[in-house]
Amino acid sequence: MKTSALHHLGLAILRIVPALIMLFIHGLPKLQNLLAGNFSFPNPIGIGEVPSLFLAVIGEFVAPILLIIGFKTRIAALPALATMLVAAFVTHGADPFAKKELAVLYALFFVVIFMVGPGKYSLDKK
Repeated sequence: MKTSALHHLGLAILRIVPALIMLFIHGLPKLQNLLAGNFSFPNPIGIGEVPSLFLAVIGEFVAPILLIIGFKTRIAALPALATMLVAAFVTHGADPFAKKELAVLYALFFVVIFMVGPGKYSLDKK
């Protein structure tokens, strides 16, 4: 079955846009805090503030860069997905759905990316 250029463009948009938003709105500020030595961060899974911040930087900064360029895309979707699941169901577990809605939406994007892959407009396909 041959897929169209429009199909692959759709996959690229699905991969790139959420990753760009995640990178700049959520990941970059966390990376800046980490680099500045500001380690004050929630400890939702009980491993400490610094390891939690480090894992969040991987999920919200490093993984989105890989998703944007489409390199090791399915693998990169996993830390981003895990970070969003922790945010939605642990950090905001007791909060109303409106508070966890964004993390759930991001998680759904990353699940779909993991399932369907990056499409042909990616480094994985070059």
